[in-house]
Amino acid sequence: MKKRKPLQKNKVCGWGITVLTAFLFLMGGCGGGAPPSPPPAKTKSPSLEKKEEPAKVAEQKAPEKKEEIEFTYNSAGKPDPFKPFIQLTPIRESSRSTPLTPLQKYDVSQLKLVAIISAPGGNIALVEDATGKGYFLKRGVWIGKNDGKVTKILKDKVIIEEAYQDVFGQTKTHEISLILHKVEEGGES
Repeated sequence: MKKRKPLQKNKVCGWGITVLTAFLFLMGGCGGGAPPSPPPAKTKSPSLEKKEEPAKVAEQKAPEKKEEIEFTYNSAGKPDPFKPFIQLTPIRESSRSTPLTPLQKYDVSQLKLVAIISAPGGNIALVEDATGKGYFLKRGVWIGKNDGKVTKILKDKVIIEEAYQDVFGQTKTHEISLILHKVEEGGES
């Protein structure tokens, strides 16, 4: 049988060609470009040129002064950008001559409508605070921390109007209703 030595030479030869190709590839990628250019010849120092130019420019611009227009901002009719625009602020008198009533010390949401009494002179409502203390309401009574006023007492609810200022400083009114819950037989509401 014949030995296949020529095949082994082809293997070695194949590896040699691969290594030679890789070597040439690497050498071609390393600095095969043009040689670096020599530094430019110095005729004048760049710092001297820069110092001379601003002086010339300043001399040229000095006689050409333009008048600057003064800017003023008028905030009339515009909201203050630093005040929250969602917050509703109640209108309060700066100096009260009368002290607050007990009903004005509570928020309207803290009071519960218990009963409404029909009378010839107008309906009367009974509200209760969290401790169980009762207060009578008639039309025109001040109620709540936000200076609310009872405007209507109907057979099943009391309507209270609170005045507040919006973002633009305009006075607006907000209606709040206290609804009478009916008591079912055999228990309380």
